[in-house]
Amino acid sequence: QVQLVESGGGLVQAGGSLRLSCAASGRSFSNYAMGWFRQASGKDREFVAAIKWSGRRTDYADSVKGRFTISRDNVKNTVFLQMNSLKPEDTAVYYCAADSLYSAVVGGSYDYRGQGTQVTVSS
Repeated sequence: QVQLVESGGGLVQAGGSLRLSCAASGRSFSNYAMGWFRQASGKDREFVAAIKWSGRRTDYADSVKGRFTISRDNVKNTVFLQMNSLKPEDTAVYYCAADSLYSAVVGGSYDYRGQGTQVTVSS
């Protein structure tokens, strides 16, 4: 089992930045691919970003490329999402996800997910 706890969400003005963190506990964190998803009110869940266990590969949704950066610290068992140039359409609950398969994280069929953290971007 892997437990995931997100933090760092909040209210920010458009153009601002936030850094989300996801602390993992349980099985060996470094063996897992990690990712971030988001779900806005009344909308479907959306893939945001993913990172392989080694950190050597990352993928992003087109909507966040160039603005968001995913990274991980396998010593601290934490994955981060640096969000810059935030837009009102980035408003959503952001979830951290984990799976032993990178393709499962990217495809949204991951095994583990956190409770989420709210990000609200005002115009």
